[in-house]
Amino acid sequence: MPQEEPTPSARQTELLEAAYQYALAHGLTDLSLRPLAEAIGSSPRVLLFLFESKDGLLRALLARARADELALLGQAGRPDRPTGLVSAVQRVWTWLAAKEHRPLLRLWAEAYTRSLVQPDGAWTGFARATVEDWLGVLAGFQPPTERDSEDGAARRTLALAVLRGALLDLLATDDEKRVTAAVEHQLALLHDGNGGG
Repeated sequence: MPQEEPTPSARQTELLEAAYQYALAHGLTDLSLRPLAEAIGSSPRVLLFLFESKDGLLRALLARARADELALLGQAGRPDRPTGLVSAVQRVWTWLAAKEHRPLLRLWAEAYTRSLVQPDGAWTGFARATVEDWLGVLAGFQPPTERDSEDGAARRTLALAVLRGALLDLLATDDEKRVTAAVEHQLALLHDGNGGG
């Protein structure tokens, strides 16, 4: 029987939230406990006690970022009834392109990349989990007959590839106009291909 995770203390929750805000501003790659602890009004010893290790803190931060991403993607909206992949890509891209989401999305890109090149430790499974999260959001826009078919899975995978590639380009260049035009071009192709327009 799997053990239940203990409920975090109020102090652990408070420090995790402060560390998350720090990570949004500074990233995770060069995260060092001493500067982090100083910035959030704690100590490395307290952080290690509450999160068991630096990897434990990183895992908690990644889980917190993933929860934020899922909540915000949820706001991008699963429709009351399936509206097709064109609608899905439009809604998700509008959310991805919003400037206020850039800190979270930079953190996502950093964690996604680290999960690919360091598949063990704190980063284990992050990239795969986010792919599944995003595919789940896109599947919610597809009618059941499309969603449950091999072609439907391939189409949402292509839609995700376009969104992820456009997002990485946007984060690298900040050229929202050019990247949005490319996404809209792909939407026209998706619509013309009768992909749930």
